[in-house]
Amino acid sequence: MQFGFLSVIPPLVTIILALVLKNVFVALLVGIFLANFILTGGFFAGLNAAFYSIVKTFAGNSNTIVIMSMFLIGAMLYLIECSGGIEGFVDIMVKKKGIIRTSRAAKFFTWLLGIVIFTSGSLSCMVTGSVARPLNDSMKVPHEKAAFLVHTTSTPWCVLLPLSGWLGAMTGYLTSGGVPKDQAITVLFQSIPLNFYCIIAVVFALLSCFAPVDFGPMKKAEQRAAATGQLDDPASKVNAQQETVKEVASGAKPRALNMIVPTLVMIVVILATLTVTGKGDPTKGAGMQALLWGCIMAVASISVLCLAEKVFTLSQLTNEIIKGMGTMLSIALVLTLALTMGPLVKQLDTGRYLSSIFMQFLSPGMLPMLAFIIACLLSFATGTSMGTMAIMGVIALPMAIQMGVSIPLTAGAMFGGSIFGDHASPISDTTIMSCATTGCEIMDHIKTQMPYVLGFALVSLILYAVVGFVM
Repeated sequence: MQFGFLSVIPPLVTIILALVLKNVFVALLVGIFLANFILTGGFFAGLNAAFYSIVKTFAGNSNTIVIMSMFLIGAMLYLIECSGGIEGFVDIMVKKKGIIRTSRAAKFFTWLLGIVIFTSGSLSCMVTGSVARPLNDSMKVPHEKAAFLVHTTSTPWCVLLPLSGWLGAMTGYLTSGGVPKDQAITVLFQSIPLNFYCIIAVVFALLSCFAPVDFGPMKKAEQRAAATGQLDDPASKVNAQQETVKEVASGAKPRALNMIVPTLVMIVVILATLTVTGKGDPTKGAGMQALLWGCIMAVASISVLCLAEKVFTLSQLTNEIIKGMGTMLSIALVLTLALTMGPLVKQLDTGRYLSSIFMQFLSPGMLPMLAFIIACLLSFATGTSMGTMAIMGVIALPMAIQMGVSIPLTAGAMFGGSIFGDHASPISDTTIMSCATTGCEIMDHIKTQMPYVLGFALVSLILYAVVGFVM
């Protein structure tokens, strides 16, 4: 069934409500109901379907693993902080060894860590945000800036260095669009230097670590943190509530090992699981399975340390783990709703409808630019980069082949535009995860990052407009 313009209403209303109400939870609930109302054609049927669509979200292993991992990371971070791990780690890195002496060094450490973890956007957000947060907090890096660095070195970098599951997915999208299988890998790597959006985003993030290039709301956030030490906007009450929950347990001494051991355990287990499931090749391993086992073993290791150091008794430890998971409850609920929204938008076929409208205004030289615009709108409305790539692959690439337009250029535009929404949308899973691990409120992250991503997109658009008529 074709829903036409109705297919645009749920994601459009969701995004507008998120920006106006500054409440992503309510916005997603409304969006989920509207989508189901359109699909079922009745108010009560839509309401019933909305509830069951949320339940169905947990039918997928990957969705459940991501949400479980968020709870486990919340428990890990809580235990690390309560046992004096963060205080001890910061003491060594900042005071005793002086490895991280400035906010610039803390920002660069965050950027570099995100670059090193390139196998998965979700994995990068989880690990980079969790590990770098204590250093960023100690160096008074605002949570908005930390979230920007974590987010920008996740999926944008994964696409530029697709030596993971991204390689198979992206080549699959190319072949679905008519690129011969024996040429797909070559075309993919030719498209990387033409993925202007991701290149600009990653390079700008690096420059912002050292040079005074910040502007708009992000600059105000930097000035606020430097002048007052406030890492969040005082108007944001969510983080203030979360921060007051955590206290160092009585009798716990600052121990860097309580931060280092669980972090190393998580990284080593993730790499080992990727290697085992990938049959010797970690780039082909099961990323979600690796994430889950890494988080489980990290919580187990810090739990053993807490018991060995007599920070908690066994019953106290159980309570503290539950408290730690509770710090991630609100963000996990939002992520659950975002994961529910994605399949509904796909059922409505929003992407194909938008594409059919924009592809009417086309000339060969404009194809890369138009492909980029459509991918940006599509990914922003749906919050998914993979879904957008899948849709754009079967629409833009066949047209490029027929018109004789550069395939790598069109692919680069398609991939870059798809990442834009993943990077900018308040309903994107990596947006939510970046905020969860850095402590940034979701709408604060969107507000401070939006001028940047729009700037990256505008420059990319100009480049595609120029290069489209040259190549």
